[in-house]
Amino acid sequence: MPQLLIKGGTVYDPKNNIDGEVRDIWIQDGRIIDAPSDVSTKADKTIDATGYVIMPGGVDMHCHIAGPKVNTARKMMPDDKRLAPMVHRTMHTRSGTTGAVPSTWATGYLYSGLGYTTAFDAAVPPLAARHTHEELEDTPIIDKGFYVMMGNNHYIMKQLKEKDPEKVKACVAWLINSAKGYGAKLVNPGGVEAWKSGQRNVDTLDETVDGFDIKPRDIIQGVARAVDELGMPHPVHLHCNNLGLPGNHDTTFETMKALEGYRGHLTHIQFHSYGGDPDDQLTFKSEVPRLAQYVNENKNLTVDVGQVMFDKTTSMTGDGPLGYFLHKVLGRKWFSGDTEMEAGCGIVPIEYRNKSMIHTLQWAIGLEWYLMVDDPWRIGMSTDHPNGGSFMAYPEIIALLMDRGRRQEVLDKAPDGVAERCSLADLSREYTLYEIAIITRASPARILGLQNKGHLGTGADADVTIYSRDDDIQRMFELPRYVVNRGEIVVDDGEVRSNAEGKLLHVAPDFDLDMIPDIQDWFEDHYTIQFRNYPVDQNYLSNPEQVPTTVPS
Repeated sequence: MPQLLIKGGTVYDPKNNIDGEVRDIWIQDGRIIDAPSDVSTKADKTIDATGYVIMPGGVDMHCHIAGPKVNTARKMMPDDKRLAPMVHRTMHTRSGTTGAVPSTWATGYLYSGLGYTTAFDAAVPPLAARHTHEELEDTPIIDKGFYVMMGNNHYIMKQLKEKDPEKVKACVAWLINSAKGYGAKLVNPGGVEAWKSGQRNVDTLDETVDGFDIKPRDIIQGVARAVDELGMPHPVHLHCNNLGLPGNHDTTFETMKALEGYRGHLTHIQFHSYGGDPDDQLTFKSEVPRLAQYVNENKNLTVDVGQVMFDKTTSMTGDGPLGYFLHKVLGRKWFSGDTEMEAGCGIVPIEYRNKSMIHTLQWAIGLEWYLMVDDPWRIGMSTDHPNGGSFMAYPEIIALLMDRGRRQEVLDKAPDGVAERCSLADLSREYTLYEIAIITRASPARILGLQNKGHLGTGADADVTIYSRDDDIQRMFELPRYVVNRGEIVVDDGEVRSNAEGKLLHVAPDFDLDMIPDIQDWFEDHYTIQFRNYPVDQNYLSNPEQVPTTVPS
């Protein structure tokens, strides 16, 4: 394969401690290689990056881009599709719709156009894995994977009740192997099952889930233990109970404490950091300082934010009771799905308005998390796309983090009461380009255990983003000059020039093969759909990439 040389750019590569150094980057066979020992060697193609900013390709560790819930959300907002810009067909691209929930083709093109080369769908029930694979295969250019939902899985809850951790571990591994997923996802553990069975949601980690005689705490600790003992690269990926409700910070704090002794990644943490009375929205306030301090003090925990941005979007979640709550509060149309014995789904269109005190506080609470977690290596950028806003808002979030004055301009126009209910106005921290490279690239890759992503060291995937320097930080990150994905120039001056497939990233943790028949027989006996149709050794994409299951240090 021809060699590509990116010459003379200013490189930000935090994993390799490179902070704004002028360097050359050599690429061959889709990987970063050492510079040739013969200085007279000429590359087959050279990009003169003098004066440009170079970072690894972006990694979005939590978004909703594939599967049945995403397809349903696309159908629920036809007005959004009509008004949003189209992606037009070219010699390199197919046409696609954009808006809050872009089509599959547009999703790949838009991520690439922002300089992102990897994205993970956040919540896929095992029974929906085939559909998800079909959509991911239809999402071009970017590498991708997904987390497998199991926080309300009947077999796992049954084994937790019977105190059989080996069967829990075997089931976690079998589900991920069979679905070709990347990690274990818990969504409102126990709460979705309680709501579906008529019990309503659960209020605390110690409320018993009817029919199973276990508690959410048991599910969190049991699956976290299984993930760690299996040596999976990514910790348990946890959507806490009581998302979005005033006063939920207590549940979040208890969840953090329940993970003592285990690795845990708390996702869209902004939505779980609220003070106030659940029955009185006017008491709504931030509780980030308390929670961020605990994260700072406990190195087993990592978070991504779920930043809210002011715009029309769609809430979609595996948390069925949350979808119903938003429907009642907003009075908007609502979709609810029930995946048998596993999960739920709630979808509601939503608009975040800067004239709303609640919405502005949500915006501020997300920024508080970025600014109050001391170590940027333990936090990842996300909007929980599309729940808090589109991934297309990442450049604006970067600008807000790098410019305190820009944040203050929004606070100055905020509704009365916002400044008194959060600490954002008192936070003077401004991110550097090096720190931005961490939270958008290096940190998500490290948290995910992706050894070849998020950096530009020898042997890394040749995912590179080249930005033109610009005093307007938002514009700079909106319009990369070049984007390279696995050694191929996929974006050149804003034009997508590739329709490559991208790769599926998945893991296959080892487990006791003697337990497979028992697990498969149980699922076959209890599911309407024959789950046995998922053989462990089958790949659903033509070019999957197995990620090692060794836990990174």
